[in-house]
Amino acid sequence: MNRPQGVVVWMVLVMAVGAGWWWGGRPSAPVPTVSNLGDSGTLPSTLTVHVGGWVARPGLVELPADSRVADAIAAAGGALPGALTEAINLAERLTDGAQVIVPGPATEGAESNGDPAGDGRIHLNRATASELDDLPGIGPVIAERIVAHRTEHGPFRAVEDLLDVPGIGEAKLASLRDLVVP
Repeated sequence: MNRPQGVVVWMVLVMAVGAGWWWGGRPSAPVPTVSNLGDSGTLPSTLTVHVGGWVARPGLVELPADSRVADAIAAAGGALPGALTEAINLAERLTDGAQVIVPGPATEGAESNGDPAGDGRIHLNRATASELDDLPGIGPVIAERIVAHRTEHGPFRAVEDLLDVPGIGEAKLASLRDLVVP
């Protein structure tokens, strides 16, 4: 190889090493993964979470993408008095579509739905629709309305809250008052 060709090869080699050094030293952007991409292939800026249980306003909340369980509870109006927030990880990061259920005294360790105190009364916040259907004057339709009301509005705080359920009036409440507890 003659001298001019050697110089050219040497210069190309130096430029290639320099370009590689420059390119490799640049900070790289994080690479999105399939698990954190939205439908459009971009990182979501918000997420939607279902919050239920012992919160002031159960339902869907929209939060910034980096939110935690505590943020979801706050967005749902905060935990109700008696909520057992120590039973859940308030610092856990949320994902889109997650569900956060805040337990309360009525849901703590609920193994059987019906009889909380051993006195034969039905627990409104734990009973299934079929258990509620066994109550006098409550058929399957009203039982489903009670469960739907509890799911949509949160736990019953008093037996009188049954008046908010369509189909339950004062007379029906009077017949249930000694058979149920919130």
